[in-house]
Amino acid sequence: MCGIAGLIGYKGDQHAVIKKMNDRMFHRGPDDGGSYIDEGNKVALGHRRLAIVDLSKNGAQPFVSASKKSVMVYNGEIYNAGTIKEKLIKDFGESLKFRSTSDTEILLEAIERYGAGTALSMCKGMFALAVYDKDSETVTLARDRVGEKPLYYGTVAGAFAFASDIGCLPQIDGFDNEINSDVLDIYFEDGYIPAPYSIYKDIYKLEPGKILIVDVKSLTTKKITYWSMKEVAKRGQSNRFKGSFEEASLELERLLKESIKGQMIADVPLGAFLSAGIDSSTVVSLMQAISPGKVKTFTIGMEDEKYNEAVYAKEIAAHLGTEHTEKYITEKDAKEVIPKLSFMFGEPFADSSQIPTFLVSQMTRQHVTVSLSGDGGDELFCGYKSYESVSRVWNKIKKIPYPLRRVASKIVTNTPLSKDEVSYLKGLYLGAKSPYELHKLEHEEDEIFKHIAKKKGKAIYKCMDIPANFLGEVNHEVMLMDMLLYHPDDILVKVDRTAMAVSLETRVPMLDKDVVEFAWTLPIEYLKEGDTGKRILRDVLYRYVPKEMMERPKKGFSIPISKWLMEDDLREWAEDLLDRKKIEQAGILDADVVEQIWRDFTDRGKYRIQIWYILMFQLWYENEGPGAKST
Repeated sequence: MCGIAGLIGYKGDQHAVIKKMNDRMFHRGPDDGGSYIDEGNKVALGHRRLAIVDLSKNGAQPFVSASKKSVMVYNGEIYNAGTIKEKLIKDFGESLKFRSTSDTEILLEAIERYGAGTALSMCKGMFALAVYDKDSETVTLARDRVGEKPLYYGTVAGAFAFASDIGCLPQIDGFDNEINSDVLDIYFEDGYIPAPYSIYKDIYKLEPGKILIVDVKSLTTKKITYWSMKEVAKRGQSNRFKGSFEEASLELERLLKESIKGQMIADVPLGAFLSAGIDSSTVVSLMQAISPGKVKTFTIGMEDEKYNEAVYAKEIAAHLGTEHTEKYITEKDAKEVIPKLSFMFGEPFADSSQIPTFLVSQMTRQHVTVSLSGDGGDELFCGYKSYESVSRVWNKIKKIPYPLRRVASKIVTNTPLSKDEVSYLKGLYLGAKSPYELHKLEHEEDEIFKHIAKKKGKAIYKCMDIPANFLGEVNHEVMLMDMLLYHPDDILVKVDRTAMAVSLETRVPMLDKDVVEFAWTLPIEYLKEGDTGKRILRDVLYRYVPKEMMERPKKGFSIPISKWLMEDDLREWAEDLLDRKKIEQAGILDADVVEQIWRDFTDRGKYRIQIWYILMFQLWYENEGPGAKST
């Protein structure tokens, strides 16, 4: 796990700027740092290293290939690097001498000899990388299939720039990229900014499964897809698993064990997050089953009983025989994290579970350098309760021709009927063109979020071009939407940024290529039983943990943010950020709407999630954005 940065065609002091970019992401790689600047000063590469495999200097980056033709900076882990190394030796003979035992060298040699598309298709892992090819005078950027590792890129001060951390880009002398107002509507709806967009104009996130080739001379780019979640889902549902449920369950268990075994390779201490949920319990159960010693597991508890699952996690750990560590956090612990969030994420991000995720990562890092996580189970195995409601509503409204529904929707949402929240939502649902749109509407509370930003946005969701009935089954439709949008741009962002803030590498076994591709072949009846999801994942888990130990109400990994915002210290902090003069001076948000949302909460007790979204935007604006420059 590391951080990468680079400049192409930058006219200023490249040495100084690359150092500043490296320094900004020191937390991503505190063990070492390096830079490379080519002889013609056309390309500059920077790297911060968190040493996981081959802790010696032999694995340091930027890494130069054996031929000296290519230079790479790379963030991530290739879990099947040994297999790729064997293929390289078989194809190119013993003359290919490796200077290290790192996956970095294997990956670079594979890319140079097979080409990026072929090499990355062979890889099982998580990564973001940049390879400078001196002969072709190109820089190739690439990101892993599912989006575990981040990569931002774009135009800054007339140059092409890229980095693991968006906060590196404002470190470039001459950075004057404005806020991208086109994305604000999406941000205030969801609390995050989805790829390919970012908070800045002309700065983008490289989407998962993509390769971007940059011509060093002209700075023109070409984007290639080497793996597509959409295509994998379509292919899987067109060629469903033919065996019985029991056979599918055994195959899933085998694939997960294989994934976990590969992801337990490290030259540093390793453990796993453990909540009382199905996903992390499955990962830990299989880790312990294949591990010769006790697996280290980590849980945080909350003082508030409504949010505390640590007691259940401790029971599961005791049953499995892990070496378990838990820490109960206080409100004070959680509140102290809030001022740090804007630096961690570098752009507005407002999933409030970012706070407990940071705290469990902080505690875990005191014991290990790598931690496995259970993320992905809900999206791949139909775990969210919202899937059931979307399926139920869509199967009712799809019988009505869309033109009729559209007219009915406009009537309901633009008449006095809209004053009733239930009627208003039903009106919105009627206007949905597809399960994707309906799933988005499930998260809408009312119209007010559309008016928070003064300028109407133009950005669109990247998955909305998928037609209704693309996969032939509603639950699979909304699962695909989440795997294209919510999972990479919220869940994985949250895990990566909070863990890397404390220099902890996280690995997600359920996002293994073979697991993901197998999951998309499963029929819905293998995923759901009645209104209970993750049927097949539960079946695997119940071989290791008694069913009754898991069938308890899920409390979620969350915090009582609405309660805290009414208390003196956080309320004072919030009201300072929401000060009308500040908002009017910035000219980005509508001060009247912000005031209405806040007063509805403080005077009438109506809490909207957009309150946290606004606060995180304002915190970023003052600490990392244009507001920081003006102070």
